Amino acid sequence: MEELIRKVTMNCSVSTFRIATFIKSSRILLSKSNLQYLSTSATWSTAAERNVPNSKNLKEENQVSKGPTKPLPKCADVVVMGGGSLGCHTLYHLTKMGITNVVLLERDQLTSGTTWHTAGLLWQLRPSDIEIELLSHTRAVVSKDLEEETGLHTGWIENGGLFIASNKQRLDEYKRLMSLGKVFGIESHVLSPAETKDLYPLMNVCDLYGTLYVPTDGTMDPAGTCSTLARAATACGASVIENCPVTGIQVKVDDFGVRRVTGVETEYGTIQTACAVNCAGVWARALGALAGVNVPLIGMRHAYVVTERIEGIQNMPNVRDHDSSVYLRLQGDALSVGGYEPNPHFWEEVSDKFAFSLFDLDWDIFTQLIEGAINRIPALETTGVKSTVCGPESFTADHKPLMGEAPELRGFYLGCGFNSAGMMLGGGCGKELAHWVIHGRPEKDMYGYDICRFHHSLTNNNRWIRERSHESYAKNYSVVFPHDEPLAGRNMRLDPLHEELVQQGCIFQERHGWERPGWFNLKGPAPILDYDYYGAYGNKQHEDYRYKQLLWEDYTFDFPPHHKQIKFECERCRNAAAIFDMSYFGKFYLLGPDAKKAADWLFSAEVSTSIGKTVYTCMLNSRGGTESDLTVSRIESAPQGTALTPAFEGDGYYLAVGGGVAQHNWTHISSVLQDQRLNCQLLDCSEELGMISVQGPKSRSVLQEVLDADLSNEAFPFSTHQIVKAAGHTVRAMRLSFVGELGWELHVPRESCIAVHRAVMQSGAKFGIINAGYRAIDSLSIEKGYRHWHADLRSDDTPLEAGLAFTCKLKSQVPFLGREALEKQKAEGLFKRLLCFTIDEKVPMFGLEVIWRNGKAVGHIRRADFAFTLNKTIAYGYIRDPDGGVVTPDFVKSGEYSLERMGISYPAKVHLKSPFDPNNKRVKGIY
Repeated sequence: MEELIRKVTMNCSVSTFRIATFIKSSRILLSKSNLQYLSTSATWSTAAERNVPNSKNLKEENQVSKGPTKPLPKCADVVVMGGGSLGCHTLYHLTKMGITNVVLLERDQLTSGTTWHTAGLLWQLRPSDIEIELLSHTRAVVSKDLEEETGLHTGWIENGGLFIASNKQRLDEYKRLMSLGKVFGIESHVLSPAETKDLYPLMNVCDLYGTLYVPTDGTMDPAGTCSTLARAATACGASVIENCPVTGIQVKVDDFGVRRVTGVETEYGTIQTACAVNCAGVWARALGALAGVNVPLIGMRHAYVVTERIEGIQNMPNVRDHDSSVYLRLQGDALSVGGYEPNPHFWEEVSDKFAFSLFDLDWDIFTQLIEGAINRIPALETTGVKSTVCGPESFTADHKPLMGEAPELRGFYLGCGFNSAGMMLGGGCGKELAHWVIHGRPEKDMYGYDICRFHHSLTNNNRWIRERSHESYAKNYSVVFPHDEPLAGRNMRLDPLHEELVQQGCIFQERHGWERPGWFNLKGPAPILDYDYYGAYGNKQHEDYRYKQLLWEDYTFDFPPHHKQIKFECERCRNAAAIFDMSYFGKFYLLGPDAKKAADWLFSAEVSTSIGKTVYTCMLNSRGGTESDLTVSRIESAPQGTALTPAFEGDGYYLAVGGGVAQHNWTHISSVLQDQRLNCQLLDCSEELGMISVQGPKSRSVLQEVLDADLSNEAFPFSTHQIVKAAGHTVRAMRLSFVGELGWELHVPRESCIAVHRAVMQSGAKFGIINAGYRAIDSLSIEKGYRHWHADLRSDDTPLEAGLAFTCKLKSQVPFLGREALEKQKAEGLFKRLLCFTIDEKVPMFGLEVIWRNGKAVGHIRRADFAFTLNKTIAYGYIRDPDGGVVTPDFVKSGEYSLERMGISYPAKVHLKSPFDPNNKRVKGIY
């Protein structure tokens, strides 16, 4: 062994930016003892011979760049920067949609960054309807479409996929995926250990609970796929130019002060364009910096090894053993073995000269994955390593890609940060990104990937990016539980009541960087501590971390231990009074001479009513899809402007939007104002104002002692607002409710929040008032039938489909964004409709359950919770007619329904609206 190490060391380059040649005559076994020896005795460079997977078009080490492969055009409609999976898919789909004056620039050769060494796996089932659809499109492109168009085989191999469950919770997760797959026609089977052994004889099944088998999963060849995509795109008129690094982005500022792309600079000339698409992978952050755009991703080293031949492995499915954090990809008569370790190497200084290159594999880190692989496939212990692959990949704070138009620069789009999933998501995301570029928005609801899901204060915060990206990487194979929260990147944005609520036992949730109340632990404080990297990188792991312990108790698909506490908070709100800290809400002002024009166009409801009115409304896109739901209050100018009462000329509106989607709202509004060239101002006062909501039958009695205003129905009607004094402090009081009770929201200057909160608690003590959190709001609001944006209301749902026609001013003649689409839909009828379902059996549901009507799958649940007043599970989901007809109320009522959870169906009752307080008496104070 020592002689082998000496040979390896002598024959390996000391540079991590070269591809060193592995000694083919040397045979290393994957036994634990050998790996431990390697860990302490040597650092290896990795293999780049033709035995490395997907390496058929690697450039030779001595090849000298000869400049661009084609002359640069003077202009283009779109310039795609980066020739990996996403760049090639985006180029291809742009041409499919009719945009042919498009150029792809690659600094080296196609796939040379990270795509060439990727494992190329495609798993179709994910805990997201949108991701399933994206993956389905990728599969269709690589397995069928490209070959039909070009006559070339992309390298697609359909050998199936097998997910391994070593515990009940993991198997429950797989059962959820199996059920969801039925909605999309994806065949899958939950297998017993014995059935798994029959399918995969080499597998150790002694410690298994079961497996999930998807026969139509498979493997892609990155080089074959990307070269075929490029050929198909160029056949339609696109240009692919290699050996042409981008050196700058030309930007101009228009008459309204808006930054816009005007060109892409290279060493060999400039291409004039109004649209640049950043598909540069690990290098996307540096490319974004050239344009003044934050790209919140980080590079890490990600590795796998390729074994020698294994007898009997041929034709076996690919395997993901999530509990061992390892995958096993079929590689002919061998396996590629990789996974996600808890202590990956960060790539601190990204080199722009890194092409078709690899790092030396750190066996100290990788060995922990091998041990899990050997446990699953014992034959690996006596199998040699043919090659090792350790390359750079880009990772993000939530393990989701970065897509969409950058908020800092119009015409600059992102398609990067794919967290080792660029091949399997490439087709679906490339199609959506192409649609985004052409039409200004994607076809599907892509908010989960949109760069605007992150608040602008976080996208250049290196601590937050590093911590969250690490945790997301380390937990990539963890069970996806409904109520998980990160431990990394916490306490970034704190509202004025934060410390007050910590001391009262608040268990916080993280949204948009904010800490918002989740629920209240009666056993005392559970503060969130600095991130300890789970003990990695020499960090000492926290001991007796109370918040983490409570979070782990939430790791269940059953009712959690604190279910009774959430019930207590809900019932106190329904029967007496509760106070909710909603300070994380986005609070914007729309002000100026054209503010009324802007409001009329932006908002689906009539908000330009009398001063003092507050209106619940939606904002739509051109297809009629719902980009937001929010409240808009008409306000008057104050003599001396403050964050609470601004001074302005023209008209003024105060907007309160969900805090978790505030950046998305801001960007949508800003883009519309810019496109319409409206003379008005959008101000963000989210940090300057708190928001305290007091709800429940006793809320009027509680607040009457705190506010200096008459709170009677006559003096303070529902959906109105007034500037009043609260315990001597000036606040804006709004009579609104998001839980279906009599109540008021108090919008309070930051410096007054603690005093007002204490005054309310003191006044409410005799009425039994308590603090309550968003877990209670989730239950109370769904029980009342109120919508949550990006759950039962998304950008691919119209207000008509969602039962929100009352928010649309279709009876007026006032034009608004999305009106034409809604009028067309109203005339043609609804082909999908949001419905309410209740289950009598006490079974928890969280969303993604299958909706069955008369024995046919007609949709899936978007959002579900337990309704404590109704004392049953309540769920909302959209249904369609399997025969393609209009979904009328008669169609709804004529069916028999059940909801499938983890393979078990439960009879369900259908409701066109919530059965709780259907006449809205409670919000009017009628009890």
